[in-house]
Amino acid sequence: MEMLKDQVCLVTGGSRGIGAGIVKRLVDQGAIVYFTYLKSSASAEALAASLTGPGRTIAFQSDASDFGQAQQAIDKVVAEAGKLDVLVNNAGITQDTLMLRMTEQQWDDVIQANLKSVFNLTKHALRPMLKSRSGSIINMSSVVGVFGNAGQANYAASKAGMIGFTKSIAKEVGSRNIRCNAIAPGYIETEMTGKLDDAVKETFLQNIPLKRMGTAEEVADLVLFLASPMSAYVTGQVISVCGGLNT
Repeated sequence: MEMLKDQVCLVTGGSRGIGAGIVKRLVDQGAIVYFTYLKSSASAEALAASLTGPGRTIAFQSDASDFGQAQQAIDKVVAEAGKLDVLVNNAGITQDTLMLRMTEQQWDDVIQANLKSVFNLTKHALRPMLKSRSGSIINMSSVVGVFGNAGQANYAASKAGMIGFTKSIAKEVGSRNIRCNAIAPGYIETEMTGKLDDAVKETFLQNIPLKRMGTAEEVADLVLFLASPMSAYVTGQVISVCGGLNT
């Protein structure tokens, strides 16, 4: 069963990690998936080449934190595909350090990449969605945005801001059949977590009731649910994929 047959999706930051897992899952379910990358063109091209359908992918370079480029990205999708059904705001960065050491640039960079990008893409995506009176916007937040974390004040603030943004947009456009939800992943196995020391990983696992890290595929399964008609009555929600960490 192709749950997203002929649905047009845009995933920001889709070339690696959780983003790549999302792109794969949506394509597997028949979607036409546009995904952006900022610098990792080789990863993006490799991912696009590796996917065989039943859907299809189009990768292109775009900086989600840039207002003009965000508009160009939405315009590209609508011009080529004729519509936009699903927007997944996944692009983001971390620049972790304690507040006493955090520079203004580190704060600004993370807020710009993680939170301003969500404003940029959502702002421009709403016009075609309002025109078609349908759409699903999915914002990739974090459990850190729910309960905070030492050394990640900038990252936690950006992800918490995303939650407030999600709930507000859900209330603004729900009457037009446009849904907006947030996903809050916990510790997920990616290239980033793969670089962690084993002792650090073990400390993480002690706090997770399921005693393991999650996978990008498990996050992508929730994205699929929120993108599909199965979640037609779900909006304004923050759903954790964290093995019970946020309990």
